[in-house]
Amino acid sequence: MYKQWTADMIPDLTDKRIVITGGSGGLGLETARALVAHHANVVLAVRNLEKGHQAAAGLLREYPQARVEVMQLDLADLQSVRAFSETFLQRYTSLDVLINNAGVMVPPFSRTKDGFELQFGSNHLGHFALTGLLLPVLLDTPSSRIVTLSSIAARSGYIYFNNLNAQIGYSAMKFYGQSKLANLLFARELQKRLQETGASTISIAAHPGVSNTNLISRGSGKQAGKAASFVWGLLSQPADMGALPTLYAAVEPSLRGGEYIGPDGKGSRKGYPHLDRSFEHKYNDSTASKLWRVSEEMTGVQFPFRQPEAVQE
Repeated sequence: MYKQWTADMIPDLTDKRIVITGGSGGLGLETARALVAHHANVVLAVRNLEKGHQAAAGLLREYPQARVEVMQLDLADLQSVRAFSETFLQRYTSLDVLINNAGVMVPPFSRTKDGFELQFGSNHLGHFALTGLLLPVLLDTPSSRIVTLSSIAARSGYIYFNNLNAQIGYSAMKFYGQSKLANLLFARELQKRLQETGASTISIAAHPGVSNTNLISRGSGKQAGKAASFVWGLLSQPADMGALPTLYAAVEPSLRGGEYIGPDGKGSRKGYPHLDRSFEHKYNDSTASKLWRVSEEMTGVQFPFRQPEAVQE
């Protein structure tokens, strides 16, 4: 890997189609900015269409030749996930990269449209369903990728199989950690299943370290005070740096699938993209397999993997 990989190292992405969930702000918008700068066709999959169009307009002002589309997607509503996927499959025959970026962090207790605890339902189940529904077009696109964002919070995360819907109690931070560990286990299990079926599509996880975005204030419903914002600014890195692991995971040709990309600094909090092995203790095949089965049951989505065709002698 490069010592200090930057967005300048992104190759030309002309004719590459990339979907970014939550692309209207924060890390998603920074990711989109770097990709359109290198000529990718970017679809911003957003809950709030007005914010999405504002983000797209900003990108077009910065890069007048940019190819940016806005499509509505609410990951907290499986009907919306299905509608987005159906529209995309009708409109396009290829998808080079799906970036599962959107997330909500430490909100007051609430549920999705389908009755799931909001963080697990949006951060994990929504992306699980979206990936499964878009898998046919991903499999039809040679060497496509699925990049799923986790977090350093996954390090202390645990999957509460007996309390996934917070029916016996809720802790905002514990459930955030659960959702981010679920993202990580999903990405690794997805890679395992893709590899078993001989697909050229690969799955990679990434995390931004500690990045200065509005995720915390938006997720909690509160604005951080001046003192807290100052301290947070010292501890975190800018959003354009936080987006680098995602970008690396999306375009770096040396990756083979199953990697976890994060910042290379102390505690994985800041720095340049590298292969982060500090989370290896969180991988558990039986937990990942059980999470997959439970996710299929909760979403009603099964992944249409294909067995490789027999080689003709």
